[in-house]
Amino acid sequence: MALGLGMLVVLAAVLIVLLAQSGAMAFRAAAAADLAALAAADAARGITPGEPCAVAADVARRNGARILSCSEGTGSTVQVRTELEIRTPVGGATGLARAGPPP
Repeated sequence: MALGLGMLVVLAAVLIVLLAQSGAMAFRAAAAADLAALAAADAARGITPGEPCAVAADVARRNGARILSCSEGTGSTVQVRTELEIRTPVGGATGLARAGPPP
């Protein structure tokens, strides 16, 4: 009985750690996408040098992610989808962000 209860506690602890890790990874992927989209939008408007999607890829790489997709829209908007380079047992984490000029 005690052994079964102990195993249940260990299993619950492992599950909680995996869920916490997944949440942290999702936050990091979203942050990388946000930063990459903002930098790409600045490049699309000519504020910073470079091609927008190349700038986004560089910013994502510096934040531990890679670009899954990058597309320029109308009005100097850019949409970026990122994936963290670190994989977890639960799977990968992706982020999606769109940025453009201020209203």
